[in-house]
Amino acid sequence: MSLNHSPETQTKLIARVPSITGRDLPEWFEAIDNGPSFLRCEERAHWLAEEHGLSHGYAAAIVLEHERRRRF
Repeated sequence: MSLNHSPETQTKLIARVPSITGRDLPEWFEAIDNGPSFLRCEERAHWLAEEHGLSHGYAAAIVLEHERRRRF
């Protein structure tokens, strides 16, 4: 699984997260923060998808957005 979406795809996926998943981004970020301490983004995305029943595309987009926002 790749975490590399085009910027346009990433923006579209993130915009749809609340309507597709029923949860807002801060809730997903909290789940990531409270979840297992994986070192790699791919591991976090896989866990998020498996644990919460997300598609890998949405899980990867959420993890990538979480990483981007954490850096600022």
